[in-house]
Amino acid sequence: MRFPWLKSALAAEAPFLSIYVDTTRKDKAEAADLSARWAHLRARAAKQGAPETVLTEIEEAVLTPSEIGGRHGRAFIANSSGMLIDRVLPVPPLEDVSEWGPRPVLLPMMRVAARAVSVLLVEADRSGADFRLRGPDDPRPAGGTSELGDQSSVQGSHDELHKARNGWRGHKFETRVEDSWERNAETVALKLNKLVGKYRPDLVILTGDVRATALLAGAVGQEVAARLKEVPGGTRGTGLERPAFKKEVSAVTDEFIRARERAVAERLRQEQARDGQSVAGAVEVMRALDRGQVDDLVLVDGGAPDNIEEVLFAAVQTDAGVQSADAGVIDLPDGVGALLRWKDESTRSNSISSQSGDPAREHRPAL
Repeated sequence: MRFPWLKSALAAEAPFLSIYVDTTRKDKAEAADLSARWAHLRARAAKQGAPETVLTEIEEAVLTPSEIGGRHGRAFIANSSGMLIDRVLPVPPLEDVSEWGPRPVLLPMMRVAARAVSVLLVEADRSGADFRLRGPDDPRPAGGTSELGDQSSVQGSHDELHKARNGWRGHKFETRVEDSWERNAETVALKLNKLVGKYRPDLVILTGDVRATALLAGAVGQEVAARLKEVPGGTRGTGLERPAFKKEVSAVTDEFIRARERAVAERLRQEQARDGQSVAGAVEVMRALDRGQVDDLVLVDGGAPDNIEEVLFAAVQTDAGVQSADAGVIDLPDGVGALLRWKDESTRSNSISSQSGDPAREHRPAL
């Protein structure tokens, strides 16, 4: 994931206030716990010198009940002039953070956002379809339709939808019905192709009437087909009211995230094995960032170098993407590596397979 929306915030005048907080409140006990945790975070920030006006603005956002259900978090970055970043986190941060300092704290946001997924949910029946777009910072199972406006639904113009029971006239009518279903699916496919081209979601989840979804899946363009996952159990207009369907959507999304992580890790592993366009380790990654070489930064869960905030700051400033990978997927020195846009003779070779764990030995000339 890339973070163009962060660049202007990082260019603002220091110092910065960084707040990360688990804002889950499914019941009164969790709401009370949130209030207590926020009071501690606010007191810490105030003691460090954060302006009261900014803290009050953040407090209102943290403590005001919202329509968002389930586990989620919030990320705030501000300076003395006011709020710079206010984002919903699709999962809570690993721990609450409150820091007032010369640079914003980015790691909690990056770790979560690197796993964020934008999803276009399509609920189809034989007459048309409804669309729901969920952005990568929206933790709701399938977001609202407000982002799409009048594009949130499409209705086919062919209304012969139900087959007759028997007879030769019934057979002729059934042919017309089949034709109506196909034409309606083509109409939905045209709209879906346009939405995917415009919003570029990571994943398109299709559910609804079995016959309608089969026809639609066969009518969409290549860009949609490459993102498409069919999930049974949803019904147009009521699918998201079913807990079992929500669970299936979450499972498909989680598998997409794991597959994306495996693909990035495998690409990095291949580049490292052939001493290609990649580097690993905090020093070499930072050097590549300083030269604008990094295309994608890869962070391994559970490990971060001492200069991680400097690394992330440079990644945003140079338009590098940030990817996250489970520790079981790939092992990187200092928990960080990078895929490069380009490589030249001055880019140091440090493939994973050649590293011994002994820095002196790694740089010792061969006998």
